[in-house]
Amino acid sequence: MAAPTPPAPDLLALRTQIDAVDRDLLALLNRRALLAQAVGEIKKREGSVVFRPEREAQVIDGLKAANPGPLKTESIAPIWREIMSACRALETPTRVAYLGPAGTFSEQAALGYFGSSIERVPCESIDEVFRATTAGAADFGVVPVENSTEGVVARSLDLFLTTPLFIIGETSLNVRHNLLRREDGLAGVAAVCAHPQALAQCHGWLANHLPAVERRPVSSNAEGARLAALDGSLAAIASERAAGEWSLHVVAPAIQDDAHNRTRFAIVTHPDRHPAPRASGHDCTSLVVSVTNRPGAVHDMLVPLKAHGVSMTRFESRPARSGQWEYYFYIDVQGHPDEPQVDAALKALRAECAYFKLLGTYPLDVH
Repeated sequence: MAAPTPPAPDLLALRTQIDAVDRDLLALLNRRALLAQAVGEIKKREGSVVFRPEREAQVIDGLKAANPGPLKTESIAPIWREIMSACRALETPTRVAYLGPAGTFSEQAALGYFGSSIERVPCESIDEVFRATTAGAADFGVVPVENSTEGVVARSLDLFLTTPLFIIGETSLNVRHNLLRREDGLAGVAAVCAHPQALAQCHGWLANHLPAVERRPVSSNAEGARLAALDGSLAAIASERAAGEWSLHVVAPAIQDDAHNRTRFAIVTHPDRHPAPRASGHDCTSLVVSVTNRPGAVHDMLVPLKAHGVSMTRFESRPARSGQWEYYFYIDVQGHPDEPQVDAALKALRAECAYFKLLGTYPLDVH
C-alpha cells in the first residue's frame, strides 16, 4: 500500500493558524467564564436570578447585528446559547423538565433553548412536567403548545388554567418524523408506536405504506422508540436523535405529511422562583380570558387592542369544563406590559372580561 501523501505546506500553515485561533478562543471563553462567575456572586448578594431570558436575547441580537461574516447569522444563536449555558452552569445548575425519555422533540427544544449544560429532568407526561416545575423539582419546564399541522396541544393549554406557572420564553422546532425500527425494513411490522399527534401528522404516509398496521398511541415518540428497541415487530415514529439514543434504523426518513411541520414550545416556571422577564424589544404577551355570554361580548373584548394599536398574533378558543358550553380564549399580543400602549390595552381588555389571567410575557423566538 502506498504511503499517504503528506499535506501541502500551505494546508499545514492554515491548520497551524486555526490551532492558534482555537487556543485564543479557549482563553477568551475562560475569561468570559470568570466574568460570569463574578456576575453570579453579585447576583447571589442581591438575591437576583441567574437566568434572564431577555438579557440573553439582547446579547444574541447584538452579536447578530455586529456579525461581519463569513459566519452565517443563523449560526450565532446556537453557538452563543451553548457558551452562555456553560457559563450559567458555573453560577448555579439549571434543572429543566420536559416530556421524556431521551430523544424526544421536547428534549431537543430544551437543549436548543437552554444549551446542553443543564440538569435534565425527563417526565412521563405533560402533566408531570407541570407538577415537577410547580413543586420545585425543576426550575423550568418545556411544554409543547402548538403544531403547524395539528393545531394547539390541548393538554398544555388546559394546565395553564389550573397551575400557577407562567411563560418566560418560547422556542420552536422543525419537526422531522422518521420511521424507526430494530430491523432495517418494513416487513413484519405489527404496530407503529408514537405520540397521538405524531401519528396524526404522519397519517398520509402510514395510510399509503402501512395501511393494515396498528397505530398504537404512547406517551411520547421517544417512548415509542424505546418500545421498538425492545420488540422487533414494532416500529416507532421519532427523531433521528431518538434513533441514536435507542440504536434503531431509520427505515423511512421525513414521513410527516407537511414538509414544513413545526412545533412551538413554551418555557414555564414558578412566579415565586423567577420574576417575569423585562422588555427585550421583541416581546410577546400571552393571556387567557373568558367573557359573559352576551351578543358582541368577544368583539367588545378585542376592541381595546385596536384602539391602542396593539397587534394580536394568536387567538384560540377552548371549551370550559363546566359543561355549559362556555369558552376560554387564549390570546397572544405583540409587545410587553411595560410599554404604555400594551399596558393600557390590557387594562381595558381586562375590564371587559369575566376571567382574565396573564400567562406570561417573554422575548419572541426570533433566533
